[in-house]
Amino acid sequence: MAEAIIRILVGKVGLDGHDRGAKVVMSALRDAGMEVIYSGLHQSPEALVRAAVEEDVDLIGVSILSGAHNTLVPKIIAELKKEKMGHVPVYVGGIIPQDDFPKLKKSGVAKIFTPGTTLKDIVESVRSDVAKSKKKKK
Repeated sequence: MAEAIIRILVGKVGLDGHDRGAKVVMSALRDAGMEVIYSGLHQSPEALVRAAVEEDVDLIGVSILSGAHNTLVPKIIAELKKEKMGHVPVYVGGIIPQDDFPKLKKSGVAKIFTPGTTLKDIVESVRSDVAKSKKKKK
């Protein structure tokens, strides 16, 4: 039986309009055989989660460079739990100070990627975390 294709939603929440890094990551994930859905710019946490539910994704990647990660990301995770999708890993990428990592992890973020992370590391992390998530879901 063939493995199911991993479905990922990549989103830009809040007022952040810089998506070049997100597009590079999306290309790497597609090159690795994954299906990537892009939410577009300026999404609300609720809209991002609604798209995740509608698209039945295996993982959500949030690209954020605005500094609003401590406010917006916990809202995304809370919305996922409301929608019974708390098992879906959430990745955050962008300009995230190390001091904010513990708060984001405590809120439920699976992985945090900052500039300098290799695309190979991101792809391998996605594969690993989605496999774990699917086992939890069963």
